[in-house]
Amino acid sequence: MTDFVSNWNNDLLTVPFGPLGIIAMPGCEEAARRINEYLMKWYEQQEALEDTPLYAQMGPNRKDFLIEAHCPRFGTGEGKAIIKDSVRGYDIYILCDPGAYNVTYKMYGREVPMSPDDHFQDLKRVIAAIGGKAKRVNVIMPYMYEGRQHRRSSRESLDCAMMLQELEATGIANFITFDAHDPRVQNAIPSSSFESFMPSYQILKALFREQKDLQIDRDHMMIVSPDEGALDRNIFYSSVLGVNMGFFYKRRDYTRLVNGRNPIIAHEYLGESVEGKDILVSDDILSSGDSILDLARQLKKRKANRIFAAATFGLFTNGIEAFNQAYEEGLIHRIISTNLTYRTPELLAAPWFIEADMSKYTAYIIATLNHDRSLSKLLTPYDRIKNLLNRYHEEQAANGFRII
Repeated sequence: MTDFVSNWNNDLLTVPFGPLGIIAMPGCEEAARRINEYLMKWYEQQEALEDTPLYAQMGPNRKDFLIEAHCPRFGTGEGKAIIKDSVRGYDIYILCDPGAYNVTYKMYGREVPMSPDDHFQDLKRVIAAIGGKAKRVNVIMPYMYEGRQHRRSSRESLDCAMMLQELEATGIANFITFDAHDPRVQNAIPSSSFESFMPSYQILKALFREQKDLQIDRDHMMIVSPDEGALDRNIFYSSVLGVNMGFFYKRRDYTRLVNGRNPIIAHEYLGESVEGKDILVSDDILSSGDSILDLARQLKKRKANRIFAAATFGLFTNGIEAFNQAYEEGLIHRIISTNLTYRTPELLAAPWFIEADMSKYTAYIIATLNHDRSLSKLLTPYDRIKNLLNRYHEEQAANGFRII
């Protein structure tokens, strides 16, 4: 936090766009609370400096940055949004997690889990409840609604593009997401602000915190891309860590569909030998997990050592039993994922799971946007990862770790 706070002192001495307000949609309450804690720490450090423009950041008669909002439901399942606090003249940031299926509501007496469609409708209701009174409305949707339905390969809908256009029509100023499945979907709203942030630094930081014995060099570690779609992110990891990379491509059966997708026939590997090396595999979404487990089996057949899988969004749509078994069998060593979407208590308690906390990073983004400053440093984590890697090696040396 020290580096960023110093940036506040040096780079962010500007008048905020407006008093800062954060609205947590259902399922985002804990994330908003943690973001608010970071913002409050920075605000309190500036509070004594009443002659700086930062002092005017919080709205009048407020104790924090959280704006109370609710989305109650009628007995039929129809909903509405209610804003409990004043938002007039505020710079509002709405946090929305379409994957928060732990949130439920009553419909005709039945308990119904909220689907991504329900969450998106509630988001639009909150924007409508603001009613144009806020100075600016920004949406932070880490897991992008319909992000995987981003292109048309047959006679089918373009849901992600339609979602962005609907939000643009409501008048939002910024749309912020993390690790968009295909950032080119922003072409649907070419004149609007769309930012997709990568959690590469936070994922590596979490891995290094939990795993102290990694030998990060070409002889002991490799990056492996799970498919051609994940090449860019894995090339980045390979470059910044200074290790080699291989990749798998998926042979699919294009004559049939299973659950809306062409089933995978086999994973084919291209690259140098993985024998005896620790492997880091990175992707944006871990859905059912079948692909990553099959990938791990393929790597183990090639005599890979430990397998670490990183995913921005660990959904585990089929549960975690298969991963518990894979961990016990030594197939998977660790899974690293973020807290950008809902995680079950069982997942958080799993011995193989590492969580990368994104609260501080999200607070940085909000603070920077609130002061209308450049996001360039936050969008490019290369230097921060290099510094993190140096600190990791220094810590290993201080603890007597020796490369074999």
